[in-house]
Amino acid sequence: MTAAMLAEAWVAMGANRLRTFLTMLGMVIGVGAVILMLAIGQGAQQQVEASIASMGSNLFIILSGSTTSGGLRMGGGAAPTLTLADAQAIGELPSVAAAAPSSPGTAQLVYGPNNWSTQIMGTTPSFLAVRDWKLAAGFPFTDSDIRSATRVALLGKTVVTNLFGDEDPVGKTLRIKNSPYMVLGVLAAKGQSLDGRDQDDTVIIPVTTAQRKLFGTRFVGTVRFIMVQADSADAMPAVERSINQLLRQRHRLREGADDDFSVRNLTALANTAAETAQVMSLMLGAIASVSLLVGGIGIMNIMLVSVTERTREIGIRMAIGARGKDILLQFLLEAIIISVIGCLIGVVLGVGGALTVNQLSGMTIVITPESIVMAFAVAAAVGIFFGWYPARKAAAMKPIDALRYQ
Repeated sequence: MTAAMLAEAWVAMGANRLRTFLTMLGMVIGVGAVILMLAIGQGAQQQVEASIASMGSNLFIILSGSTTSGGLRMGGGAAPTLTLADAQAIGELPSVAAAAPSSPGTAQLVYGPNNWSTQIMGTTPSFLAVRDWKLAAGFPFTDSDIRSATRVALLGKTVVTNLFGDEDPVGKTLRIKNSPYMVLGVLAAKGQSLDGRDQDDTVIIPVTTAQRKLFGTRFVGTVRFIMVQADSADAMPAVERSINQLLRQRHRLREGADDDFSVRNLTALANTAAETAQVMSLMLGAIASVSLLVGGIGIMNIMLVSVTERTREIGIRMAIGARGKDILLQFLLEAIIISVIGCLIGVVLGVGGALTVNQLSGMTIVITPESIVMAFAVAAAVGIFFGWYPARKAAAMKPIDALRYQ
């Protein structure tokens, strides 16, 4: 019975191919738009999550304080208020996994005929643990290198590419400000940070080497900032309180005096960015879903026209024994077929459009089976919902009134 009705519905739609196609077009555009927008939104969300993961987890950054000179107030980090001893003390606090002091700067690197200007990060071996940064080759420097201020370096992928090309840099010697540094290892690729900075365009050296032999410092033992990693996300509030209490005590700050440092929760900032990306993804999907609603209204309009045109046919069917539910099912099947075929075409166009965007713009797109199934299910439900009223109107007709219709 159902098979025969499906065949009749197919024939009825074939009799008006152009109208059927135009009716279906709303669903095609709706499904395609939903899949494309979700792919773009989820791709942006994935990029943000990857950037967050590359930063490390459960992170704080402690910046040294500001200073005033001649009435001018300098920004954070201008005053030398943080020391290597502060970092060591923070690393011994409960629930602190690691703490890494840092003294950054910029210098020109030379290897053979190649040169490259990049950021130099003077720090300790714990920096790799704090940033969850693996080595792609070689080995890290040690505490012995810190004590001896050894001229050794770890290179980021971007630096390796620009200085060494395809050559293995481990064990080679490059020059930084005309001083020789041995390359101990190559850092694994991190990619861009949340602010778009290339994290692989960096060189890591012992902090004592940076202070004594490369950049120099007016205040021996001071650092620009300290990165701290908590044991877990739950421990972060307690760790932040402990850091503030410890530094105020070590810096001998009176009660009521302003802090000469600032503690920033990088994980909270990163999570805010991730939530923003997720909201954007949902909004893109919601905006695209409006076209599904428009497609559903189009189906209802055309189905109402079809019911009006086939009123005599409905009357004849009822006169020879068709029941109201048979008429209802026939017209509902037509709406379902239009919706399903439109959905299938929309899925193909949506996936194809997302892949095209990726090829042309390089934008990250994420096509998941869940987004396809959701778009298909919603579109089919919209078609059935808007097809119900015309089908119900056809089923409610009286045979004698339908046969008299001209």
